[in-house]
Amino acid sequence: MTWLNPCSLAGLLLSAGIALAPPPAHAQEDPLVEAMAGEFAVQTGDFQAAARHYLNAARASDDPALAERAAQAAMLAGDPALARQAVARWTELDPDSRGLLATRAIQAMRADDTEGAVDALASLLALPEEGGSRVVLQVLSGTQDEALAGRVLSGLLQRDALPGDDFQAWLAFAGLAQRWGDPELTTTLVSGAVSRFPDEPRAWLLKAAQLRVEGDLGGARAAVERALAAEPGDTGLRIAAAGELERMGDAEAAERVLAEATQDDTIFSTRAAYLARARDNSGLADLADEIEASLADSPGPASAVRRLLLGQISEYLGQFEAAVRWYASVPEGRVWAQAQLRTARAEAARGRLEEALEVLRSLQLDYDSDGEVIRDAYLFEAELYTQAGRDTEALAAYGRGLGIFEDDPLLLYARALAWVAMDRIAEAEVDLRRILVFEPDNAAALNALGYTLADRTDRHEEALGYIERALALDPGNPAIIDSLGWVLYRLGRVPEALEHLERAWSILPDAEIGAHLGEVLWSLGERREARRIWSEARELDAENEVLKETMERLDR
Repeated sequence: MTWLNPCSLAGLLLSAGIALAPPPAHAQEDPLVEAMAGEFAVQTGDFQAAARHYLNAARASDDPALAERAAQAAMLAGDPALARQAVARWTELDPDSRGLLATRAIQAMRADDTEGAVDALASLLALPEEGGSRVVLQVLSGTQDEALAGRVLSGLLQRDALPGDDFQAWLAFAGLAQRWGDPELTTTLVSGAVSRFPDEPRAWLLKAAQLRVEGDLGGARAAVERALAAEPGDTGLRIAAAGELERMGDAEAAERVLAEATQDDTIFSTRAAYLARARDNSGLADLADEIEASLADSPGPASAVRRLLLGQISEYLGQFEAAVRWYASVPEGRVWAQAQLRTARAEAARGRLEEALEVLRSLQLDYDSDGEVIRDAYLFEAELYTQAGRDTEALAAYGRGLGIFEDDPLLLYARALAWVAMDRIAEAEVDLRRILVFEPDNAAALNALGYTLADRTDRHEEALGYIERALALDPGNPAIIDSLGWVLYRLGRVPEALEHLERAWSILPDAEIGAHLGEVLWSLGERREARRIWSEARELDAENEVLKETMERLDR
């Protein structure tokens, strides 16, 4: 038997002689007793009984909170009739309650009553107290029927019910419409925000995002310029504007916008990233000079991040000796270990493999460093051995790392790829399955296992299952879409394979994806198109082994 604590709610109920079964039709009139019974029912998960008890309590008192609890419990129980009774009593007690209006809206949406939901939310927004927009956002974003939520929001717009003086609310509503994938509603909300708040620079950034999605890059740029002209000294605005320009595909313009902001470590790092994406080596060299000049104002530990960044820029530009010098100048602190990892990479890049390995081994023994950095030192050591063709030593490095970081998914994943490269598929499968024991929703491991089985075995149906699970977890990932296309091709489902491979190639032009797409086109007799894709893939990575093997095998 389970003993009851006499001080617990259940104990109090029993000592008062209250039955735990559903109450009779002539419910007790004491609201306190009914409320206590309702609370006990909630704790046991019986929401229908809880709703009845709370409704009895609400009818026996003038407390609207009891009617609110009754309505909430009835909705959790999925009992519309009981919920209507609770809402009716709540309306008698507190007709202008924000919670009541939100609940009525939710009830209406569950009944697919668009007009009823609009009525309730419009009344809520008309209340004098603040916070109505936030509640409406919660109601609309909480529904699973996004099309219905869009119709409700459109209804609020048609009634001019949205707050005319709350830009943040318009921004949030427009964000909802974008998330729902409703371009017409998004355009209406954005246009409304711009017309109501013409001096608000973020309204123009919102307009820029809308125009970019519509393909009007000229209009989008003009909107960004309008935003910057309104608040030229706002660093946060400049960061947002630069991000929008980068999403338009103009990383150089994004960097120029940030160059006019007040410079700090974050701004310098972001500018370097934009210039690297634009492959503007001259601009990176100029930025390095600017960062180096700033070190005079940031001596000692304060300069650590910038010294690390100078090393990374030098490394990117192929100036490996300079990179090593900058990394060596990073003082001990939060980025020192990262500088050591980069030192090893730079040493290896200039042909000093043993020096690189020595740095990594030293870092592996530095127990004061962050655990992830130490783990990464093992990963990079194994990678260097693999690049040098020293497979046995690479596997030993993975083994030492896993001896410390047992079942670490990154180490297991990397070793699995190494096994595949050695054509030891059984060992690779063991490591990938080990990851999935602890992380069954690891999309990368599912995809790697599925692709490996599709490419290196005849277990194609099994491979398809893993890849489909990976795609469900990460539906826009071009690598997984490529795997799906490849396994479909191996299964003989060529038209479907072509569709997926073309999509993967459109998202991410990549040498291996190009190799697969070209092979499928070749099998369909479209040899000129296959050669065109292979030519483009070769420009991306002429040394890709999959691409070279495919072309040598088919296009002799």
